[in-house]
Amino acid sequence: MKRIVFISLAILLLCPVMANAGELEKMKIAVAASSKTAKASVRNMAAKCPYYLIFNNKGELIEVIDNPYRDASGGAGPSAANFLAQRNIDIIVSESFGSKMVNTLENKGVTHFEFKGLADDAVKRVLKLN
Repeated sequence: MKRIVFISLAILLLCPVMANAGELEKMKIAVAASSKTAKASVRNMAAKCPYYLIFNNKGELIEVIDNPYRDASGGAGPSAANFLAQRNIDIIVSESFGSKMVNTLENKGVTHFEFKGLADDAVKRVLKLN
C-alpha cells in the first residue's frame, strides 16, 4: 500500500514538470528584425518592422515572416500582436513597443521583451531567462 501511495505521489509531482518541458519544446520566439537572417538587427518598432524572425526553444531560426502591417497607417500594433498570437508566438522581442501593442499582447498571453542588438543575441538572452 505504501508503495502505491509513493508511486502516485511521484507521478503527481512529475506531471507538471513534464508538462512544462513539453511547453518549452514548443516555445516560439518572434524577433522584430531589419532583414531575413539571424544576424539581423532587432528593430525599434515591433509593429512596423519589415520581418519577424521565428526561433524555436533551441535558438534555431525556423521561419521568416514578412510583416503585413509594416506600412499600416494606423492600428499596426494591435494588428501585428493578433497576427503573431494567431501563429502561436510565445515571446516577441523588439527594441520598443507601442502601448496598444503591449495591451493586445498581454491580453493574448504573449510576453514582450525589449532588446537592442542582433536577433540571435536577443534569442540567447530570452532563452537564458526562461
